[in-house]
Amino acid sequence: MDPGDSRRPAQAGDFGAVTVIVAEPAWRRFVPRVEALVLRAARAAGAVGTIILADDRVVQQLNALHRRRNKPTNVLTYEHPEPEIILALGVIRREAAAAGRSVARHLAHLVVHGSLHLQGLDHHQAGEAREMEMAESRILHTIGVPNPWKRA
Repeated sequence: MDPGDSRRPAQAGDFGAVTVIVAEPAWRRFVPRVEALVLRAARAAGAVGTIILADDRVVQQLNALHRRRNKPTNVLTYEHPEPEIILALGVIRREAAAAGRSVARHLAHLVVHGSLHLQGLDHHQAGEAREMEMAESRILHTIGVPNPWKRA
C-alpha cells in the first residue's frame, strides 16, 4: 500500500486490535466517518487484523492473483500472514445502489461478512449460508444496521 495511507489503529480490547487502512481516499466521500463505522462493525464481529478500504483495481488484481478470477469482487479475506479484509469501493457502491441501501450499511455488512469468513464461516452450502446470514443479521443489529437479508 501507499506509504501515505491513513492508518488508524483501534484500541486493543476484548476483540483484539483492528487497523483500518483507507487506501482509496474516495471512501471518505461516500461514507462519513468511514474508519469509525468499519471499527464498530469489526469489533461487533470480533475481528482482528487489518481492514483495507481499496478500489476495484486493487481488488481485481488480488482476485486474479489468488483466486484466478480476473474481476473485482466486494470483499476478499486472507488469513496469513495476518488476518486481512480488503473491500472494493466501486463494487460495494454498485451493489448498495442495486439493493437500495446506503454504501455505509452495505460496507458494515461486508466487514461483518469478511470477519465471519476469517472465523471459519462460509456460505457455499445452503445450511452454511443460512447460518452465516443469521450471524450477520445478529451482529449488524447490535450496531443498529438493519438485517440485509430481510426485504423492506
